[in-house]
Amino acid sequence: MPKFDFALTTRDGHKIESIQIFGKDLADAERKLHQMYRNCQVTQCKTLDPKKEVSQSADIEDLLSLISKHH
Repeated sequence: MPKFDFALTTRDGHKIESIQIFGKDLADAERKLHQMYRNCQVTQCKTLDPKKEVSQSADIEDLLSLISKHH
C-alpha cells in the first residue's frame, strides 16, 4: 500500500509540515487525512517511494548490528 506525505494548514491556522498516511491511492489517503483534520487545507502532497524506505531501514539495521558487535 503506498504512503503519502501531506503538508497542511488546520482549520485553526496551524501549519503541519509532514503527516504520512497509507492509502490505496491518493484519494483514500486524503479521505483519512480529512477524518483526522476536518476542514484542513492541503498545501502539499507527495508519494513516498517504498523502495527508499526499505533500503533506509536496512541501513539502520546494519548500523545497529555494527554498533552492537563493537560493544
